[in-house]
Amino acid sequence: MSKLELKVPPVAVFIIVLALSVQSALLFPDASYLPLPLNGEVLVACSGLSTLLGVSALYQFRQARTSVNPVKIHKVSALVVKGIFNYTRNPMYLSLLVFLFGIAYWLESWASMLWCLGFILYMNRFQIIPEERLLTERYGEQYLKYQQRVKRWLL
Repeated sequence: MSKLELKVPPVAVFIIVLALSVQSALLFPDASYLPLPLNGEVLVACSGLSTLLGVSALYQFRQARTSVNPVKIHKVSALVVKGIFNYTRNPMYLSLLVFLFGIAYWLESWASMLWCLGFILYMNRFQIIPEERLLTERYGEQYLKYQQRVKRWLL
């Protein structure tokens, strides 16, 4: 277990990656320029989808009366597998990624797109895999079956 596992709140990781994405596009506008159509429309669509994913996940957690704190996973009192969790095991993290992608697309920056990949890699290693390990310990076969049925992100 790494010292960074489950230590940095995903929202903090999101804010850091968002800042780095914007900074990359501003500091290296010519070097990272990627001409893309419909920037504003894609940003609005990603913002809407991000909100829908996040709110749906929060609603399911509230319905199950379980913790939404990703740093204190030991406080989880129910395995949520309904609603949006039928399509992705991590809709809250996916909502953050979709918004980051929308910003990167709007900025027309391949460097910003790379930060989206960095977000996925960091979240997988330091947040999602440790969560999966703890959920497997707590829910055993029930979680393993859920893991086989539903993808971590979407793919």
